Amino acid sequence: MPEILRVEALSVEYRTPDQTVRAVDGVEFALHEAQTLALLGESGCGKTTVALSVLNLLPSAGRVVAGAVHYDGHDVLTMRPQDVRHVRGAQIAMIFQDPISGLNPVLTIGTQVEEMVRAHVRTSKSESRRMAAEALRRQGMPDAERVMESYPFQLSGGMCQRVMIAIATVLRPRVLIADEPTSAVDVTVQAGILRELDGLRQHLGVAILLITHDLGVVARMADEVAVMYAGRIVEQAPAAQLFAAPRHPYTAGLFAARPRVDRPDERLRPIRGAPPELSALDGQCAFLPRCPKAVTACRTQPWPPLAEVGDGQRAACYNPMLAET
Repeated sequence: MPEILRVEALSVEYRTPDQTVRAVDGVEFALHEAQTLALLGESGCGKTTVALSVLNLLPSAGRVVAGAVHYDGHDVLTMRPQDVRHVRGAQIAMIFQDPISGLNPVLTIGTQVEEMVRAHVRTSKSESRRMAAEALRRQGMPDAERVMESYPFQLSGGMCQRVMIAIATVLRPRVLIADEPTSAVDVTVQAGILRELDGLRQHLGVAILLITHDLGVVARMADEVAVMYAGRIVEQAPAAQLFAAPRHPYTAGLFAARPRVDRPDERLRPIRGAPPELSALDGQCAFLPRCPKAVTACRTQPWPPLAEVGDGQRAACYNPMLAET
């Protein structure tokens, strides 16, 4: 499939009153039409910062210090603000993590969905309302007219999440960034949301950047997975290959710590220790203090770059796990 979006050597820093912290360091990946790429990792590893950088939506304390985000032949990071506004929402849209705080509590649902239409399309009030109602129906809301007259506090968390998806997809964007789209809903609603997202990919060719720490969601949705740790991608591979044979010790640790229905009596094996303070990184592999596979090179050499360790699989490790045969 043709490439739609490419992130190259992206590095992002946040300024605090005392110091500057690098939250993302040299992240690279490509997103293709009708592909779902999952960014997987623990909270605080930089996944959401990558997403906000793609849309040029970093908070005032954050800034991109290196890299590029190429979309449709242009670098989003260097585009004029008015040009970015034409791309953001209409061509690259985002489903934010918290649906409750992501919606304006004093505006009706219809007003908020229609606002996306009117921001990018010259159309009548009646047409924008029709488009908003249709977007809500696509998210499984048959009584769309009633929902449009409701306020966010009158809806459940699952319905608010579907409204957020409707806002993000009302203009049929080419790229959809989904930041933990199922974290605030129960498993039944989660299944419906994942079906809707997968339907957008299959039927409209939408490319999805899925940000999550849920391995079940990754297994259900992703074509390719990029595993992040302490601001870097430490392993990247097709999803099936990654689940069959993780090569980076951190990825293997994530899989060992997850409960499995086929092994209900097996004890979980948590990763020892805790993620590092980003301000305390010293240039060596950030996973070193927690790694059961560390060798001399890990303690004497800088953090290794991603390197091929198998067919289409890359890992940033001096001592990658053995591939399963």
